[in-house]
Amino acid sequence: MRAILLSGGISMIITLLGTRLAIGYFTKHGYGQFIREDGPTSHHTKRGTPTMGGLVIILATVLGYFIAHLLTWSAPTASGLLILWLFVGMGIVGFLDDWMKISNQRSLGLNAKAKLIGQAIVGISFAVASLLLPDERGVTPASYALSFLRDFGPQLPLVLVVIWIILMIAGTSNAVNLTDGLDGLATGACAMIFASYTLVNIWQSNQSCGSIRSVGAGCYEVRDPLDLAMVSIALAGACFGFLWWNAKPAKIIMGDSGSLSLGAALAGIAIFTRTELLLVILGGLFVVVTASVILQVGYFKATKGKRLFKMAPLHHHLELLGWAEVTIVIRFWIIAGICSALGLGLFYAEWVAWL
Repeated sequence: MRAILLSGGISMIITLLGTRLAIGYFTKHGYGQFIREDGPTSHHTKRGTPTMGGLVIILATVLGYFIAHLLTWSAPTASGLLILWLFVGMGIVGFLDDWMKISNQRSLGLNAKAKLIGQAIVGISFAVASLLLPDERGVTPASYALSFLRDFGPQLPLVLVVIWIILMIAGTSNAVNLTDGLDGLATGACAMIFASYTLVNIWQSNQSCGSIRSVGAGCYEVRDPLDLAMVSIALAGACFGFLWWNAKPAKIIMGDSGSLSLGAALAGIAIFTRTELLLVILGGLFVVVTASVILQVGYFKATKGKRLFKMAPLHHHLELLGWAEVTIVIRFWIIAGICSALGLGLFYAEWVAWL
């Protein structure tokens, strides 16, 4: 437990202090955000706000995790290192996207094909390693079965599992990216979900099938749950510290380097904790925002040019209806909190049912 607290505390302190330094550096070198011309006019005032703040979140999370291990003299696990590889790898893809926006002086970065290739490379390497690194009990970080609150159904072929993992990573990372359109919105929501997964990981560690105390029908066959808790709380702490500077009026924007990496980390933790479909509930806000974009595109094509919303994603539609940005963010945070509480409630209720 001491290592978990250190991991979260250190990452939060690093983002609180490091983000201030990043703001000064990015401002000095002109690394500012470009705003889409067809967006809400109120966003034009954000033009030039320092971007790529996700790099600070990545650095803080990695340092928080490793420093906590060093201070407690404990070794990192395969599960923890794989999540960090996925997190950092997707952050590199996001950084390239952010850098192209800055260098080309436009609001569009990598094209869809290049971004998809980058996500696929990181996702495939993560998926294959997660399925081919068993521990002494033969448990791999990822499972060959689908999962909701734990594994269910038959074992799937390796190729199908890899495809499923890639789809999860791409879907979740892009969902967080779509949600990251208002000051503090995605950062606050991610902090809640990562904090929720910290509790899930701690509970799974206490009830692990690998523990002599908890061998039984209701135990969890999860690899390295305590180390996953360290990663989760490091991510939550980094987001929480970054929110100090990212809340309205944002002094810095996380950019794709932050949103893509955080979304991928959510997917990775859901896969490793055997709660893949539970992420749909915990991340319900991201599902709603993504669904609004899918509906907008589908309706536009089906009606040959008509729009279901004034603008997608949903939060921009609400802005154009006259909602204040702060009002939207706070209410969406409330939705994210309700989804997190509901997900945790279902997780605990399922365990109680085993008693």
